[in-house]
Amino acid sequence: MSHFIIKLAIALFLGMLIGIDRQLKHKPVGMKTNMVIAVASCLITLVSIESVSKFSIPGHTNMDPMRLAAQIVSGVGFLGAGVILRKSNDEISGLTTASMVWSASALGIATGAGYYLQAFVAVIFIILSVNLFPVLIKLIGPRSLKQRYLEVRIVFHESQDPNVIFQKLKELNMQVERVKVKDVEGSSNQLELKLLTYEKVQATDVYSLLKSVEHVSFVEIESR
Repeated sequence: MSHFIIKLAIALFLGMLIGIDRQLKHKPVGMKTNMVIAVASCLITLVSIESVSKFSIPGHTNMDPMRLAAQIVSGVGFLGAGVILRKSNDEISGLTTASMVWSASALGIATGAGYYLQAFVAVIFIILSVNLFPVLIKLIGPRSLKQRYLEVRIVFHESQDPNVIFQKLKELNMQVERVKVKDVEGSSNQLELKLLTYEKVQATDVYSLLKSVEHVSFVEIESR
């Protein structure tokens, strides 16, 4: 009985580490959910392994000790799919959180099967891959890794030449990836842009620059 409790406690701790990382970043799947997933996965793995020796009859029944555990991976996929969101601008978010949910179940399975060292090494690598490695790669990697997208919506009077707006954007060395122009109520036009820029360029600087353009009445910026 004691080894059951120890394994469940280790799974709880590993799930807590994954959950703390998500909760610190204010993600929808936090500490409680990841702990429950890890402990439940560990329990199912323990039951799957122990049931072989308890219920199988030598020479008559052929039982797979990991049969139940194999179903965890597909079952947790439904939870992961629930945190993946598609926004109105076609941006997909929640993929990292979904992968962390999946990894919490993997840590529970490894712990239930008795692979303690592997589980602890894996949780360290998982946390580093989410928090440390991306920062290091951005620092030493190519400049393209330091770029990001800005979604910009501008409302301006129809008398204003849109080329003036594009000239302003060139001052910040911003690359226009997508343009959409349409009429709005009254005598105004709306310009929707997808801009590629570097992380050092602040969204507030872009906002102030665009608001300084004559006849611009509305500016909305979303960073991706």
